[in-house]
Amino acid sequence: MAIVEWKKDETVAILTMNNGENRHNPDWSEAMMTAFDEMVADEEVKSLVITSSDPKNWNLGVDLAWMGPMMEKNDLEGISKWLIRNNDVFRFVLMAPFPTIAAITGHAFGNGAMLACACDFRFMRKDRGYMCFPEVDIHIQFTPSMIEWVRKAMPYHFFLDMKWSGRRVGAEELAQHNIIRKACDGPEETLQEAIAYAKTFNKPRQTLVEMKKRTFKHITDKMENEDMKYLKPPVFMFTP
Repeated sequence: MAIVEWKKDETVAILTMNNGENRHNPDWSEAMMTAFDEMVADEEVKSLVITSSDPKNWNLGVDLAWMGPMMEKNDLEGISKWLIRNNDVFRFVLMAPFPTIAAITGHAFGNGAMLACACDFRFMRKDRGYMCFPEVDIHIQFTPSMIEWVRKAMPYHFFLDMKWSGRRVGAEELAQHNIIRKACDGPEETLQEAIAYAKTFNKPRQTLVEMKKRTFKHITDKMENEDMKYLKPPVFMFTP
């Protein structure tokens, strides 16, 4: 099975992550970007829903099994190359020429939670799964742009609570703070609700692109001008 695959439901592109925990590593990043390129080339696509085929996990973030050996080898060039490429994934989800919607059907941790926050809208199942930023416990830092795009998805005080504590938050609490549009009864309803909402969008791409450029300029400026200080060797993303 492909790491990711996508199909269309009318004008909605449905991208399904198929790699279990859907950990972020070079193969995952390239698969995501290939799918995104295909969607952009299809002018019929007017919205994107991102979901997972795993019954437990939506996306668990950085692939520590890949990262660990890279750190042991002190391969900072390889780590940097991947971090920059993974930023391309986040940037696309943020700046896509159509609305992006996360159908969170399981756990969304770390980079996975950030992927959800990069989306324009979120739906989440309430019977199973949490959102969590465990970086404080595994000694990983946020880039400047990550902080900004998470802030667009949730109240700042709530983000700080999650960021400092590393606590796990369920769908019903997230819904109370308007971080997700709806806490759904299960994975099927979560995906159905996300697709139904996605079908309400049929906006001109060119107009939406310009709106996103102006709305998220403060985020893309940080991606282009500040993130590289942390992503390029010697890579200031990790603390002892």
